[in-house]
Amino acid sequence: MMRALFSGVAGLKAYQTGMDVIGNNIANVNTYGFKSSRTTYRDVYYQTLAGSSAGTASTVAGGNPAQVGYGSTAATVDVLNTRSGMATTGNPTDCYIDGEGYFVIQDGSDYLYTRVGSLSFDAAGNLVDGNKKIVCGAPSDDGKTDPTAINVADIGTYKDITIGSDGKITGQATTGTDAGKVVTLATIAIANIPNPSGLTQEGGSYYKAVSNTGDATYFAPGKGAAGKLVTSALESSNVDLANEFSQMIITERGFQANSKIITVSDEMLEDLVNLKR
Repeated sequence: MMRALFSGVAGLKAYQTGMDVIGNNIANVNTYGFKSSRTTYRDVYYQTLAGSSAGTASTVAGGNPAQVGYGSTAATVDVLNTRSGMATTGNPTDCYIDGEGYFVIQDGSDYLYTRVGSLSFDAAGNLVDGNKKIVCGAPSDDGKTDPTAINVADIGTYKDITIGSDGKITGQATTGTDAGKVVTLATIAIANIPNPSGLTQEGGSYYKAVSNTGDATYFAPGKGAAGKLVTSALESSNVDLANEFSQMIITERGFQANSKIITVSDEMLEDLVNLKR
């Protein structure tokens, strides 16, 4: 009897985790660059009532094991790194990665990664994202050199600054020997992560490479495995509302069924207690 109660409680916890994941997906249906997650389940510990046995000659037949399980648990919460559509914004410094890779963001001595290319320059000439963190550029074409922060110290001396599909940031000089000429100011870096599912979500549309991601390589857009950029656009969320609402119903029914196990087990225990009045 108590096993059924424990199984029911385990099932409630598992499906609560599943519903939490679904809720987060739906909440981020309009979050640029968001990647939805899914929950998978697995069974847990089994109590063996009778072990398996082999037959002996022709007199005793073999026997199969008799086991009773203790419910289920949430096994994994996997990020679905499928590419989603492009949302046109009309802002010329917004960038969508048309292919694989992540923008590289400076975070002290480490890097953060994001698919959201909401970019602009601050007054000091730093290229920053929507969270005001500095974006990094590609220093070479070998893919193995660490990117560095993009800073155009004399940003005020350029006009008509644009970002190309190859990640090159260009502007027309207004002073000095290059006055009137279009010059390249920097090149945006794109990180290729061998196992993007191993990235840890940090919030703010950021990911961090902690372990099991493989060694990142850094290229200019369109080089190596990095996708090209599409300007005046951002990446849409890949949340599929039809799928999320379907999973919500399935998860709710699973939760309901497990709560019924607890209710019925309680009624059976009550009957047992009331056998002698």
